[in-house]
Amino acid sequence: MTRTWKAPQRGEPKHSEAPGQSAGAETLPLLPPGLYVVATPIGNARDVSLRALDVLKGADLIAAEDTRVTSKLLAIYAIAKPLTAYNDHNAPKERPRILAKLREGQRIALVSDAGTPLVSDPGFKLVREALAEGLAVHAIPGPSAPLTGLTLAGLPTDKFLFAGFLPPKSAERRSHLANLKSLKATLIFFEAPQRLAETLADMADVLGPRPAAVTRELTKLHEEVRRADLKELASQYAEEDQPRGEITLLVGPPLEEGPDWVKIDAALDQALPFMPLRAAVDLISSLLDAPRREVYNRALEKKHDESAPD
Repeated sequence: MTRTWKAPQRGEPKHSEAPGQSAGAETLPLLPPGLYVVATPIGNARDVSLRALDVLKGADLIAAEDTRVTSKLLAIYAIAKPLTAYNDHNAPKERPRILAKLREGQRIALVSDAGTPLVSDPGFKLVREALAEGLAVHAIPGPSAPLTGLTLAGLPTDKFLFAGFLPPKSAERRSHLANLKSLKATLIFFEAPQRLAETLADMADVLGPRPAAVTRELTKLHEEVRRADLKELASQYAEEDQPRGEITLLVGPPLEEGPDWVKIDAALDQALPFMPLRAAVDLISSLLDAPRREVYNRALEKKHDESAPD
């Protein structure tokens, strides 16, 4: 059994737009039953994947965080499918209905307003309950604001933590940041424009000197990325008008602290009179987590100073 859909025509649309009329027709195989977690563009509509379009066109129902937002994307690609709202407000009532349709063998696409569902968006409980019942769940990967921001920030990417939205009140926000302070990873947050300056100030106070990046309106016409120290960014946004648009905020890991040479010198002074130089260096560099070569050079200097004539 096949279904027919019309592919969007090629062309050069304006930024954040895509062609909505079709030329010709292609055959789309029937999707297997199940829940499809579909990533949608975070700004530029052309970022939608071909597979995501296939799923949206082949679904029996699209469960959207906001049907008005999703309707615009569907209109761009000339997709006409039933829509139902699924969000934090109506999830307790809608989730049983969606699960019942999945049990009947329907194909349901779950989408958020932008990006990958379940990332600071509703959907986790629906996926969890579908899996608990043995229902098929398929991931259709694509755009993600945290990962897009990470690629632009110029911060370490080997380890990172997406922490979502921070608490809106300063005291709770600072407490939350204190719990994250020791993590040796790039931290990624979403933040509302009206709280950005205050959040950056709290971060500078709690986390200390760190490189950071404020990414705004990612993939859209007015995309902006600012990279600076937390304190500098806090000062900039405190003096400017409130920014507009969606904001992803990234903060680098704690800055590496240099060796404590006061402690190292004191330890060498106590050890060198009673231990061979290499043994003292091995012991002290291990205990104080200091670079062995630098401790060795320091020890040589001390031995040289001791042997130099007055």
